[in-house]
Amino acid sequence: MQKLLNSLFLTVLIVVFSTFSASAQFEEPEIERIDPDQKTWFMNKFEDVKWTGQGFYGRTELDERQTNEIRARLQEVFGDPTKTIEDLITQPDFRPAQAIQFEYWFVVDDSIPMMLLDIDGPFGRGLVYAGASKYIDLMPEVKRTLSQELMAIKRDSLPDYEDYYYAPERRKWFEVSLQEGQYRTKEISSPIN
Repeated sequence: MQKLLNSLFLTVLIVVFSTFSASAQFEEPEIERIDPDQKTWFMNKFEDVKWTGQGFYGRTELDERQTNEIRARLQEVFGDPTKTIEDLITQPDFRPAQAIQFEYWFVVDDSIPMMLLDIDGPFGRGLVYAGASKYIDLMPEVKRTLSQELMAIKRDSLPDYEDYYYAPERRKWFEVSLQEGQYRTKEISSPIN
């Protein structure tokens, strides 16, 4: 009888521990944006990171959205981007063909670096994701969590924003914005400095 009670107790402990471990393993990740004034800190802290897009391949609802809408959703949840093309055009080695419209840099759970960037401006869908290669197994959950958080915002509450974008294949500059609920992509001669 004692062996049966010990065995039952051990089984209960294993089930409880397994349940606790499983729930801890799948906790919702905490995603914090890096402010523009924290870029140097971020680059120094994660200078040895091997960046990869692996782990972000699973499709989410966010991947089907126009980039201009995603930009507005990011603005609502996280505020201004960490980096925009305006940060790049003042650099002496700036080349428009390498430009992005915006980048958001994040730290997930206080230790995992992640970047989201737009490379097709308002003419594309989805984003490019990059994370530390050693955390590939966590990236699907991070992407799902981010998508759910951004897609929970009602369309009519998206905030205004304004960016610039250079389309290398068109060799043209554009002003990209959301103003009073209307997305606009206006060709311009160059960004206003």
